[in-house]
Amino acid sequence: MKAPRLINSIAQVHQAFGLAPPRHPLVSVVGVFDPARLDEIADTPIVSELYSISLKVGLTGSCLYGRNTYDYQDGTLVFIAPGQVVQYTAGGGVADHSQSWNLLFHPDLIRRSELGRCIGAYSFFHYEANEALHVSEAEKACLKDIIDKIVSEYSANIDRHSQELIVSNIKLLLDYCTRYYDRQFHTRTNLNKDITSDFEQVLHRYYLRHQHEEHGLPTVAYCGKEMGISPYYLSDLLKKETGRTASDYIHFFVLERAKNSLLGTRQSVTEVAYNLGFIYPQHFSKLFKSKVGVSPREYRKLGRADKDT
Repeated sequence: MKAPRLINSIAQVHQAFGLAPPRHPLVSVVGVFDPARLDEIADTPIVSELYSISLKVGLTGSCLYGRNTYDYQDGTLVFIAPGQVVQYTAGGGVADHSQSWNLLFHPDLIRRSELGRCIGAYSFFHYEANEALHVSEAEKACLKDIIDKIVSEYSANIDRHSQELIVSNIKLLLDYCTRYYDRQFHTRTNLNKDITSDFEQVLHRYYLRHQHEEHGLPTVAYCGKEMGISPYYLSDLLKKETGRTASDYIHFFVLERAKNSLLGTRQSVTEVAYNLGFIYPQHFSKLFKSKVGVSPREYRKLGRADKDT
């Protein structure tokens, strides 16, 4: 395996692909990368310190993104955060140069802005490649309009308003992408229900195999890995479908098992906690009270009182 190639600046990207020097040191929109240049770096892992948002229209070829190899489809929007690894294959090309674009920006561009404080909320930067966003013609046009405004702003004479306007347009772009992901979640309702069912099955198997005895409570990362889905995508998908994040859903599942044990067995609260995978019983009691409204002991008392009446 080749050693990773590190990209630390916009200027490095322009130099690597034979582009003219960037007009702004922290942000750039570039069109289609030269296929010959892509072939030169094919099969080389690239670790970039930049944010990247790319619309690929009519692209052939594939890239290794995270753990998955992704074959681009028409109108695919891919988000890459700093520190992620991308690896392109040789022989790719783009059929539609007019609609494809790559927005690159350095974290320093947004560091002191509202976007810098909330960029983590755009969880699609951490999705796997097979969870990319597919946009319609109307959506492509809307995003292209924002991209054109960003280019126009950094291409003009830079003044004290330039950075704020560039950043606000990047945030607007991300907000539209959030809307389009919501649309994609909604149009895949049947698939989402299958994933919700699969998620429940993963949790059931976790306890049937007694994995909690060695690993403690199930985690979102574990469930995502079992399902072949990134934790961020899984959590967002479940939130749209059930109103609960993946973490909330795990807590709900675990506490339902806890209720069954409290009312259906003579196990002490401590035993119930350990049998669910809690390392510290007090953490179980705290979570139970925060979600159920009463302590485990009070819940057991109330359940027995109802049974006696």
